[in-house]
Amino acid sequence: MAPSQRVSFIAISCVIALIIGVTSLSFAASKVYQEAPMLTELVKQGKLPSVEKRLPDDPMVVTPVNEIGQYGGTWRRAALSPVDTMLHVRLGYEPLIRWDRDGKRLIPNVATSWDISDGGKTFTLHLRKGIKWSDGEPMTADDIAFWYEDVICNKELTPVYPDWLLVDGKPARFEKVDAYTIRFSFAKPHSMFLEYLASPDAGPSVFNYPKHYLKQFHPKYAQKAQLDAKVKSAKFDNWYQLFADRAQPFTNPELPSIRPWILKSNPTATRLIAERNPYYWKVDTKGNQLPYIDRIAWDVVQDVQMITMKAVSGEIDMQARNLSFSDYPLLMENRDKGGYEVYLWNAGQGASAIFPNQNFQGDQVIRGLIRNVKFRKALSMAINRDEVNELNYLGQATPAYTAFPYDSLQNDPGIRKLFEYNPKEANKLLDELGLNKRDKDGYRLRPDGKPLTLTIMTNLGYSIHADVMQAIQRYWSAVGIRTVLDTVSGALWWERIDANNYQFAGYTMEFGTDYYVPSYSLISLVPKQGRVYWAPLYGRWYITGGKEGEKPTGAVLQIIEDYRKLLVSASEKERDKLTEDIFRLWAENLYGIPVLGGYNMPVVVKKNFENVPRKGNLAYAYSSPGYLMPEQFFIKQK
Repeated sequence: MAPSQRVSFIAISCVIALIIGVTSLSFAASKVYQEAPMLTELVKQGKLPSVEKRLPDDPMVVTPVNEIGQYGGTWRRAALSPVDTMLHVRLGYEPLIRWDRDGKRLIPNVATSWDISDGGKTFTLHLRKGIKWSDGEPMTADDIAFWYEDVICNKELTPVYPDWLLVDGKPARFEKVDAYTIRFSFAKPHSMFLEYLASPDAGPSVFNYPKHYLKQFHPKYAQKAQLDAKVKSAKFDNWYQLFADRAQPFTNPELPSIRPWILKSNPTATRLIAERNPYYWKVDTKGNQLPYIDRIAWDVVQDVQMITMKAVSGEIDMQARNLSFSDYPLLMENRDKGGYEVYLWNAGQGASAIFPNQNFQGDQVIRGLIRNVKFRKALSMAINRDEVNELNYLGQATPAYTAFPYDSLQNDPGIRKLFEYNPKEANKLLDELGLNKRDKDGYRLRPDGKPLTLTIMTNLGYSIHADVMQAIQRYWSAVGIRTVLDTVSGALWWERIDANNYQFAGYTMEFGTDYYVPSYSLISLVPKQGRVYWAPLYGRWYITGGKEGEKPTGAVLQIIEDYRKLLVSASEKERDKLTEDIFRLWAENLYGIPVLGGYNMPVVVKKNFENVPRKGNLAYAYSSPGYLMPEQFFIKQK
């Protein structure tokens, strides 16, 4: 396994002392602080305290990518909906600890330091003193205790306990040590806990729950009559629906935040506005309070094509979200006209892949075929990957086998063979499976004599994968398998996944060439939650301790057992071996069928939009571009 492709728990632990030392030096910035002109005016009017009173005792210092920025301006973007703004994750990436801009190490954020003790079972985090919510109220360990005790441990708000807080089936024990110290303890070592704290689905969500604001919507703190009245007024049936609604940073402008920008507009507006947080707790190396940019504005549009056209016409300042690699030629052609540049960043995921749903229940014959590895091999060998690369990825995607972050897998002839275009072998395997009879149109018949039809569900929000699935449809038809595409919206996609209502999912892997983050990428490999495309019911079985879902057997059960060992192992060597074994079992059994390994994605950057690195990674695991610290992006004034 290439060192650059692996993030190791032990490696992270070993650099903690170094990180804390470097951080202490970087925080030796001037104690004379400056602020944006729009905030200076509010201070003069008596509407805000002075900047020194708004910042914490020890502000986090952010080193700009290229230069100290200028205050002001509106960052123009486009989105399909309020949640698509990703204000809460990608542009508001503020977890306890975070990924650094190199994507290879974890650094302090809300927590200034942490200690690991008891053989990797106990994690003590020390919070940055003096951080304030956007309404000026102090942020302390009480807020994190509220998140854990009153949200995570409340079954009405969190029906299924998060898997990242489970070790060996046992939940974490949380302790508020003092106002600025918290502690998580586990029954066994948790080798990925720090990574989870930095991950998008765990880390930033901790700070969606300011206690002083949200306790009015929680029955533990609010008077029943008053809470019932609020529920009725908001037209909800239950308190937890109201609570969840009020805790959404991308739809509730009243929710206090610690993010650089906070929502100001009504979520039903056609232009959504987020303005700078006057209490944001970071400064640059000259003591300038961040962010540099005054506000972000998203034009809400109907489809992704409209976003591309807005980029082409120069109406977007910096964005990659909802652009597709298929847009690349058009974007390049119009660079001068639109006044922008096009950067190419690692997509932070695999190229297109197909996930045969091992838990499909709608048809027993189809279910039996999907569970037969010989059938999956035939489907893989029927795909002309070189042609897909040329037509859909303009020849710049990498071979499928390069997605695996181990040389032993990349160089294995047996694994490489699974991804070679070999329609002759594919037809042979299908015939051996008893699919050797065909109808008058040349399509294969099932063993029961009925027409064989496969359906691939694909997500309309990601056109590159939908386009690739059209090619897959042709290749499978060429070996006699009638194939239907079921293209759904992003919202319906998750409904169908959660309902286990699909045969094949055409999407992407959460790992790819030169990209693998254990805590996140393993969701493509291990059925450890209900949204594992190739085995949602196995994932539900795992997360509920066998109370729901379907119990796995064979190689799938072995993958889960290896993951359980990996999670609690204190040995880096053992974890590396277990991870390699998981990848091998997954690859040899084709639980997912990679079409290609990895690819780059276009990022539109206006020529006056500064401090955006030329090279980056769009991985959701990094909350990209959040890990690049967008608070230090700026618009250069003429």
